Amino acid sequence: MKLSSSAFENGKEIPSKYTCEGDDVSPPLSIEEVDPGTESLALVVDDPDAPGRVFDHWIIWNIPADADSIPEGVPPDEIVESLDGAIQGRNDFGAIGYRGPCPPGGPAHRYRFKLYALDTTLDLKPGSSKEELEAAVEGHVIGEVGLAGKYAR
Repeated sequence: MKLSSSAFENGKEIPSKYTCEGDDVSPPLSIEEVDPGTESLALVVDDPDAPGRVFDHWIIWNIPADADSIPEGVPPDEIVESLDGAIQGRNDFGAIGYRGPCPPGGPAHRYRFKLYALDTTLDLKPGSSKEELEAAVEGHVIGEVGLAGKYAR
C-alpha cells in the first residue's frame, strides 16, 4: 500500500495552506495498491513532537477500500458524504475533522499520516478518540503505511 500527497513530499515541509497559519484545510492524499482483503481504511494524523504527549490532528475511518484518494479540504462533518460515509473523530483541538499543524515556536515538528487497511468496517460513533479507534482496529489491521511532513512556525 502507498500513501502520498501532491502537496508535499515525504519528510518535507507541509505548505502553510494546510496549517493554522493558512487555510487549515486537509491536504490531498493519494492511495495506491491497497492490500487485498481490505474492507475499509482508517487514517490518523498526529504530532509526536508536541510538548508532553502525541497530539492528534485528524482521525477518520470507514474510508472505502476502493478510494484512490482523500481530497483536499475534507469538511469538518461527522459523516463525510463525499467519502461514501467515512466517519471523523475528535482531534486534540476538541473539534471534529482535520486541524492542521500549529506548533509553538521553535524547531519543526513532525506530522505523521498513518493509513491502516482493515478487514472490517468499524462500528464507532462519530467523534470517537484516537484511543477508541486504536482499540477498535486491534486484530483487524492487514496493512499500514505512513507519510510524514514537518512544519515550524
